[in-house]
Amino acid sequence: MTKHIYTLILACLWFLNLHAAEPDGGYLFVYFTGNHIYQEAICYALSEDGYNFKALNDNKPVLDSKVISSTGGVRDPHILRAQDGKTFYMVATDMASCNGWDSNRAMVLLKSTNLIHWKSSVVNMQKRFDKQEDLKRVWAPQTIYDKKAGKYLIYWSMKYGEKGTDVIYYAYANKDFTDLESEPKQFFFPSDGKSCIDGDIVEKDGIYHLFYKTEGHGNGIKVAVTDDLTSGKWTEDPDYKQQTDKAVEGAGTFKLIGQDKYILMYDVYMNKAYQFTETTDLHHFKAIDNKVSMDFHPRHGTIIPLTKKEMARLKKQWK
Repeated sequence: MTKHIYTLILACLWFLNLHAAEPDGGYLFVYFTGNHIYQEAICYALSEDGYNFKALNDNKPVLDSKVISSTGGVRDPHILRAQDGKTFYMVATDMASCNGWDSNRAMVLLKSTNLIHWKSSVVNMQKRFDKQEDLKRVWAPQTIYDKKAGKYLIYWSMKYGEKGTDVIYYAYANKDFTDLESEPKQFFFPSDGKSCIDGDIVEKDGIYHLFYKTEGHGNGIKVAVTDDLTSGKWTEDPDYKQQTDKAVEGAGTFKLIGQDKYILMYDVYMNKAYQFTETTDLHHFKAIDNKVSMDFHPRHGTIIPLTKKEMARLKKQWK
């Protein structure tokens, strides 16, 4: 009996510690702002409710792109809280669009424990791996923890050759999150054989939902699902998920704190707009434009929940 009570106490303590560690203070929006070199930089905004966001640092960059990148510009930042709850990983496209849309070959990897100071490294695919001579571009990396492998998986799109198509690839990050430990492998390619970019994954009930943009044909957001990240077996929904007839890209998905509700947001890039939609099943969406406000105009970015202490730290650093 004593052994059972002891086991129960340990289980309760584990649950309480886990619950206490859950971020419940607000949300951090990480984004860039445009196609000029001074806009291709990482910016922060905060929200208490996930709908109304205010930019930090007067909507100016919180990191110097010239320091962390090889091109002088970074785009499409994605941020992830690590499994330990206190480390953050961020990845971004190492690119200055003024050099052309087929000009970049690298991504930036960043690591932080306070969201203010970041250690960074550049991974150039052509310099890092063999047989990359025909590589044209490396776009929109993101990171997810692969529970099966026990490693952090980075996925992004690449295009080879003038007539090539954009395909989403993956590789595992090394333990220090400074490099890729393996050569890129194909992660996802639609069954119709057409280009796809801007992958964004959210897990719900053991199922991984991959939102992606159909690049160059429709220019909208679709979703494919799997229960095994690297199996190559995906089930694709046939319909587009955006709630607008305008071209969109840069899907970002996050769960609202304490709710069984998710936000799918995306960049309506031709109209200089950003749309939020709500869902409970990650397949059916409703536009919520009337609920959302921002005192800045973001481009492709991501949102994560923060603790109250983390919110206060960022507000103190960048008012």
